[in-house]
Amino acid sequence: MRDKEHTATVTGGRLGAVAIGLLGLAFVLAWLVLTPGAGAAEQRAAATRYTVGVATTPLGKIVVDSRGRSLYLFEADHKGKSACYGACAKAWPPVLVVGKPKAGPGARAALLGVLHRKDGKQQAMYRGHPLYRFFKDTQSGQVKGQGLDFFGGEWYVLTPAGLKLEHEASTDDNSGTTTGGGTTTGGGTTTGGSYGGGYG
Repeated sequence: MRDKEHTATVTGGRLGAVAIGLLGLAFVLAWLVLTPGAGAAEQRAAATRYTVGVATTPLGKIVVDSRGRSLYLFEADHKGKSACYGACAKAWPPVLVVGKPKAGPGARAALLGVLHRKDGKQQAMYRGHPLYRFFKDTQSGQVKGQGLDFFGGEWYVLTPAGLKLEHEASTDDNSGTTTGGGTTTGGGTTTGGSYGGGYG
């Protein structure tokens, strides 16, 4: 009789433990289901903070991100489609966003847009040009990628009007101030000056 009572007690204890375990599992699954939504919300919030602006660099006033990093166009891109993937995207990281970025000081909101990359991600555009950074531009104001010819096309910074700017910086390392101006492909001249972090 005692053996039966003992067996019933053990069985009941195991069933209770299983029930608690299942309840815990249900809690974890619910948390996992809700977490992606929270992550998406954070991504959307981050996207609303992504801003494209204008700063003064050794090339004059150009389009930059909110940290003052120069943004480039890729001549191999056509009709608003990116031609930069794989090794190219590692050297020239595309400006990935979730939703349309904001226009900072000097930038034109009407020129901003978004394209859908082949990998499903969204990339910021300015006057129809997909935007990229250059991995060797480690400080604000640097334009080390200007005029380089890699991955099937040349890379250039953009003027505030969204035009390709072709002239070179007047310093050897592209990280100082400029003493002169240059001509953009869309006509007109740019003016040089010093630069700092963020927008100038």
